[in-house]
Amino acid sequence: MSEQEDENWTLVVKPKTKWFDLHLNDLWHYRDLILLFVKRDFVAVYKQTILGPLWYIIQPLLTTITFTIIFGNIAKISTGGVPSVLFYLSGITMWNYFAECLNKTSNTFISNASIFGKVYFPRLAVPVSVVISNLITFFIQLLLFICVLSYYAYTSSVVNLNSTMFLLPLLVLIMAGIGLGMGIIISSLTTKYRDLRFLIAFGVQLLMYATPVIYPMSVLSPKQKSILLLNPLSSIVETFRYAFTGIGEFNIYYLIYSFLFMIVVLFLGVVMFNRVEKTFMDSV
Repeated sequence: MSEQEDENWTLVVKPKTKWFDLHLNDLWHYRDLILLFVKRDFVAVYKQTILGPLWYIIQPLLTTITFTIIFGNIAKISTGGVPSVLFYLSGITMWNYFAECLNKTSNTFISNASIFGKVYFPRLAVPVSVVISNLITFFIQLLLFICVLSYYAYTSSVVNLNSTMFLLPLLVLIMAGIGLGMGIIISSLTTKYRDLRFLIAFGVQLLMYATPVIYPMSVLSPKQKSILLLNPLSSIVETFRYAFTGIGEFNIYYLIYSFLFMIVVLFLGVVMFNRVEKTFMDSV
């Protein structure tokens, strides 16, 4: 066998020497590994629990009931004419997906240090698998939302489906991209600044109140709306609610803003992630 044939490798691993030397095509070569991570993330969450995957349904239901009692019955916050259960569940369904993506991807380096230190594979495969496994959870909770939506559509006339619901894949894509981008940025920073880990859960809760999850945009003044819509998640949640209930506001320009924000934060996140992964074992 000639030397040329000996060097005809199917995969060549090279060091990343430049900021924009991302090697994203490696993710496709390791797609089987990503699927294994997806299975691990999905199964491990409620392994050895009594109710198992039912917790994917119980959690949003309990949160919806809590919001209905506290914000709907006690605080008397308007839901814009939408039944409280339907209103809060619509916001929780979208918000949970973002929050889970952000929380889990932000611990990528610390949670997987034992694996990263032993064998080579594209490190970005781990946060990507988290986003995909959370997508399965999202569709389970979306099915729950559709069941509740169908009940109110049958028993009342408050539900007004419209063509905006065909934007659902785009809304999920933007939410996933923002969650992934912000998560890997935080993960890159926590390799040196561990304090950020303690701020993540608290920060996600604060961000929820800056997103129309528990209140409609219609109760805000024009000035308050303009400030709230600077949050790219606001237009996503509001568009989702408008698509399935007809209540709320839909503005294509703010949705484009959210999409562009996703592109920027995802690009910055991938660049930082790839830069940090070369030396993170010295910090973790």
